[in-house]
Amino acid sequence: MYVISYDLGTTGNKATLFSTDGKLLASTFCPYKTLYPAPNQAEQDPNEWWESIKTTTLKLLNRTRVDSNSIKVISISGQMMGVVPVDRKGFPLRNAIIWADQRSVFQVKKLLEKMSNEKIYKLTGSRITPTYFGPKVAWIKDNEPEIYRRTYKFLFPKDFIVYKLTGIFGTDYTDASMSNVFDIKKLTWSDEIVDALGIDLDKLPDPRPSTEIVGKLLPNIAQELGLSTQVMVVRGAGDGPSATVGAGIVDSNEAYIYLGSSSWISTCSNEPFYDPYARTFNFLYPLSKAFCPTGTMQAGGASYEWFKNVFCRYESEIADILGSDTYAILDFLIDQTFPGSKGLIFLPYILGERSPYWNPNARGAFIGISILHSKADFIRAVLEGVAMNLRIILDIFENEGKFKFEKIKLIGGGAQGKKWRQIIANVFQRPIVLTQHPLEATSIGAAIIGVIGAGLLSKEEANAIFVRDLITVEPQGEFFTTYEKLYEVFKKTYQVLVEVFEELSKIQNNINGG
Repeated sequence: MYVISYDLGTTGNKATLFSTDGKLLASTFCPYKTLYPAPNQAEQDPNEWWESIKTTTLKLLNRTRVDSNSIKVISISGQMMGVVPVDRKGFPLRNAIIWADQRSVFQVKKLLEKMSNEKIYKLTGSRITPTYFGPKVAWIKDNEPEIYRRTYKFLFPKDFIVYKLTGIFGTDYTDASMSNVFDIKKLTWSDEIVDALGIDLDKLPDPRPSTEIVGKLLPNIAQELGLSTQVMVVRGAGDGPSATVGAGIVDSNEAYIYLGSSSWISTCSNEPFYDPYARTFNFLYPLSKAFCPTGTMQAGGASYEWFKNVFCRYESEIADILGSDTYAILDFLIDQTFPGSKGLIFLPYILGERSPYWNPNARGAFIGISILHSKADFIRAVLEGVAMNLRIILDIFENEGKFKFEKIKLIGGGAQGKKWRQIIANVFQRPIVLTQHPLEATSIGAAIIGVIGAGLLSKEEANAIFVRDLITVEPQGEFFTTYEKLYEVFKKTYQVLVEVFEELSKIQNNINGG
């Protein structure tokens, strides 16, 4: 028996086929575009998501040649905090406003006039921020009233796909918990916050457990995908919660780093962790009534990808000629440098920032440039800057939250980079553990949610079968002093530039008509 898991990410959708004994048979990927209409705005076309589902499914079946009747369940993980307004027939009424978008600053300001950040933090597990679902819905109501009027339901990204598969509207507790309008203790939408935002409760999807069977594939969809009409569709979870499951995190003794477009540190706890300064947040765990204290930075892998795309075209051309990967060539260049990048610091705030600063006006910066610096130093500085920002989040959990992590795992696309994972181990000054399939951790989490929801395996069986640790990266102690000094300067650099970021954001908004 088999399970298909979809990971509806930021850069594209990945479809993965697993057997119920935990074997990874194949994985296929289909990219889609992200549009940036203005500073701090990011959109995607939900129809492209759906086309990617069809494309990856057919590729998966053609590649594996498994009997489609042996595929028993579909489960989906998806990018969180996005908003898809749809009509009664499930047709999108505009592009999705995705997680990276922070346009709803005014709606957040209005909400803060009615409710305190502290109260909302206690109710929802998250501070008020324009990255979240609720303020984005309010932005649509304020700025696109006709679209708001025509909207039957505002869906999260994965739930748009679930609707396409089953014809049933809804969401799960994990996505709802990252909306800024959901009571994480009562597991219901907060009437008080919904009213304060001025949005309609009946336009929000019904939240249910991640493991719930939504239904079976619609006959026409089953035919289009080449699957049986008996395939069960499990609701699934947001990508962060799915990754938590896929990393094998079951309690607060372990944490993991997800190194993808956005990057985060998360764990699993019986109670939410409320940071005194609200720098971190909590989403719900997909497999039980537990909480996942988390700190997410906006641009982890996105910072590296941005640098590669803008400044490394020559290296990309060489990689094409050699039939190699551009990142492998960049790893080679990093080998020519030394830890600390000759005192060059990179602030990875090219999309504003969530944890730890929650400042949509933060901007990226290279600090300390001298004539001695080479491109290789800049590349290393980008990786070090992301690692240092993650270190701040780790320190919050261990200092303020009193967590003592016995093990820290590393998953996501960035885990492939041998240099990056060594940099993280050095900056964190502790061993980092890689799972067997770090690229597939989110898909593995979705698969585990699927097989448990379908009743094919218990939680304990699924975790033992699907999750395996592979290697441990030991920190290089001789670089601790260098990184500790640089880390202190890194933290100070942001603080002294806050006013500059505010002024620059105003100039950029005026230039771009924002």
